[in-house]
Amino acid sequence: MSPAISLESYRAARQRAAAIDRSDRGRLVVSGADRRTYLHGLLTNDITALTAGSGCYAAYLTPQGRMIADLYLYELGDVLLVTVEGVVKETVLAKLDQFIFSEEVQLGDVTGTFAQIAVVGPDAAAAIGDLVDGVDEAMLRPLIEHGNVRAAFGGQPAIVTRVADTGEPGFDVFVERGLSQRFQDALSSRGIGMLDEATADALRIEAGVPRFLRDMDDQTIPLEAGITDRAISLTKGCYVGQEVIIRVLHRGHGRVARRLVGLMIDGDDAPSAGTAIVDRERDIGVVTSSTLSPAIGKPIALGYVHRDFAAPATAVSVGGVRAVVSELPFVRHA
Repeated sequence: MSPAISLESYRAARQRAAAIDRSDRGRLVVSGADRRTYLHGLLTNDITALTAGSGCYAAYLTPQGRMIADLYLYELGDVLLVTVEGVVKETVLAKLDQFIFSEEVQLGDVTGTFAQIAVVGPDAAAAIGDLVDGVDEAMLRPLIEHGNVRAAFGGQPAIVTRVADTGEPGFDVFVERGLSQRFQDALSSRGIGMLDEATADALRIEAGVPRFLRDMDDQTIPLEAGITDRAISLTKGCYVGQEVIIRVLHRGHGRVARRLVGLMIDGDDAPSAGTAIVDRERDIGVVTSSTLSPAIGKPIALGYVHRDFAAPATAVSVGGVRAVVSELPFVRHA
């Protein structure tokens, strides 16, 4: 049975504002004159194109084209701030370090230095503008995804970045770790509460956003997970794993063995991760994330299915219950 979703908190996130503690993510800084060209040769997106205040989403692949991690990169003007799932931070840091030869690049781990709190919802820009020094609502509202600005909170440096991987668009605010509770208290004083994990997950799943180590892992090729448009530049030069990606796209016309899809599920219960997706008596895939969707009023899930069953409206069975493949996202923003 899925954890209970707080409908009050869910409505706050959709209609006003709510916060998500993201301090379990890993936070790295990459500095030095060669930081962009160095990362450009390792990651899937166009890092050299980044300018101060911009950023991107990218994947770090093995030579076989499988994912080591997905990363969010923010060019701050003098350093690149990189966030990854906390569980893979040490792996990513070690792999990045081993490829530094003569480049002018320095790596730093600032996971323990900063807390990371997302503020999402229609009123997020106004709330942050009131609480964080150096930014205001007029500056934040037009900020494009991955855009970033330096700011201050409690007299200490802070960073605000535009995010959408939370499902409900908003901002990540990076504040000194010792000021994390003070920032949360300031949000609370404005009626902005913290979302529990189940409610935050509902927002993400409704938006069809895959999460690394939940919906993607070290066996995933990015093309399978549907993140090609967001994470991969098709015009840049070489990067680790590029040969596999280009071969599938050009010679294989983008055909992969399986694809991540959405599933609308009959009944009242969201299936557990790992539940088989079945066509008649044949296992054709597996559920990776699920929730009871407040917006749709029924269970929904993300999962991989064999490519022959990935078309929207394809009927399958999940945990013995009828389900239908759905286009992603389940919920679109106006």
